[in-house]
Amino acid sequence: MTNNADASTNTSANTNTNPTVNLVTGATGTVGRQIVLELLGRGHSVRALTRDPAKADFPDGVEVVRGDLADPASLVPALEGVTGLHLITFDGGLFAPLETGPEIVELAAKAGVRRITVLNGGGATPLQDAVMAGGIPWTVLMPVEFMANAMEWARGIRADDAVREPFVGRLSAMVHEGDIGAVGAVALSEDGHGGKSYLITGPEALTIQDKADALAEARGRKIEVVELTEAQAVEQWRAAGQPEEVIGFLLEVYGNTPPEGRTPIGTVAEVTGRPARTFAQWAAENADAFRP
Repeated sequence: MTNNADASTNTSANTNTNPTVNLVTGATGTVGRQIVLELLGRGHSVRALTRDPAKADFPDGVEVVRGDLADPASLVPALEGVTGLHLITFDGGLFAPLETGPEIVELAAKAGVRRITVLNGGGATPLQDAVMAGGIPWTVLMPVEFMANAMEWARGIRADDAVREPFVGRLSAMVHEGDIGAVGAVALSEDGHGGKSYLITGPEALTIQDKADALAEARGRKIEVVELTEAQAVEQWRAAGQPEEVIGFLLEVYGNTPPEGRTPIGTVAEVTGRPARTFAQWAAENADAFRP
């Protein structure tokens, strides 16, 4: 579900004359990896924090360091010389809201961190609250549905050329994960973004049929959309091992998508200077994952 962003195509990034040093936590996640790659492509020094450096698999030029947000003391060496810090709000192992925000912010201030970005966890969280109250200029990244979520369809499409989902008419302004990374990289490395919460969307509102058609075009083979009832969808998600709280969330967000999740806005272009990428572009980049 992680794919390289087009960071290297940003010519202004490659002429950066004032590079920053950035620590990206959650670096092996869908968004964290994209922030790492975008910063690297823009000529900035990047440290990728992970609990298991041996499995990080980053390109040359990325400094991989060991650490755990649930253990703030483990961050001290990684924060040395850092100007920009990207944070996630949940524990990477248990996905429980992190309660260590005050300690992390204090350590960041002592290290001289000048900017913090936070990947919003779907609402207020203890860590995000601590960052916003901590005195260091902060930016909250609030992406809607990731285009990478379509990878959940890959097995079914490879097996029998079909997507099986409820609420097939719902609209989503889903966003390319690389664009989330680009917005985050700019906010980490440039002034002018402190105190802002950025809702990040793609350029289009798409139905499931629209997405299936784009994937079919990219892979060169038709895809059928099969609409499930809510009960069938719950059964499918349970069989896939989804926790009950996640199933409840999916029913709510898919069955009653809020306006911000289905209304494209221009944050990506405004922050990065280039248009947001379309789902057709994402499908072309990932077509092989959907071929038999």
